Amino acid sequence: MDFPQVLVLGATGRIGGFLRVLWGAKGANWQTRHPMDGPGWVCVDPLGDQMGLARAAEGTDVILCLAGVVPSAKGKMEQNVDLAVAAMRAGAQVGARVLLTSSAAVYGRGTGQGEQSETDPVTPLSEYGRAKLAMERAGVAARDRDGVPVTSLRIGNVAGADACLGGWRDGFVLDRFDDGATPRRSYIGPITLARVLRDLCTCPALPPILNVSAPGSVEMGDLLTEAGLPWSARPAPAEALADLTLDTSRLTALVEVPESAGRASALVSEWRKMEAPA
Repeated sequence: MDFPQVLVLGATGRIGGFLRVLWGAKGANWQTRHPMDGPGWVCVDPLGDQMGLARAAEGTDVILCLAGVVPSAKGKMEQNVDLAVAAMRAGAQVGARVLLTSSAAVYGRGTGQGEQSETDPVTPLSEYGRAKLAMERAGVAARDRDGVPVTSLRIGNVAGADACLGGWRDGFVLDRFDDGATPRRSYIGPITLARVLRDLCTCPALPPILNVSAPGSVEMGDLLTEAGLPWSARPAPAEALADLTLDTSRLTALVEVPESAGRASALVSEWRKMEAPA
């Protein structure tokens, strides 16, 4: 299969690093704001040089926008919208599809009834979740107004780029709920994510919103135990979210994602192949 030409914005982040390793340095063009050694790097500031971004996107079929501000980073959350708008403008200028990376955080507490689907109401609780929702709405507006093929990917937790495996430190503590369970979340391993994103880049048509995760969900305590990382528990506060599981039926109708990919053993295995804990 001939893979499309892809421009990855925000390629120096954790997920961008995974993709560069797994796709190969020549598997895409990799945007950075500062000069980098190695093949494929494109140095341009998406917010400060729209014309430069459009030139960088020339000849590409897909713009994958990983660029954004996360809760642990310094920066204004509204830049998530600004970066998405810059990507969409570049896509409109060169005729490329745009994939925006959103987050399961847009669901907030969810509906409280089973898996959360792309058509469920969303009530984000955090500033980050609200910024990602605003970004999604900008994408829908651009799709409807300008005909730009934009899809927002609501990505679940990524093993190794998460607060659990990726954020583990000595003395790590998890909430424990009255039933003895630790927080349950939808996860995807970095290797599976890289394949899914590549497959989505080849799909001829995508919906405006798409959950991206392995099927099902996993307890964070089970992940850490599987990884051999010690942790302790504390009583979960009233506002803690016990379960946020994504409905992946729309995703699995488009690309193959085996149910086994969401098991703790598979997630930890993929994480270990990418990076071991310090």
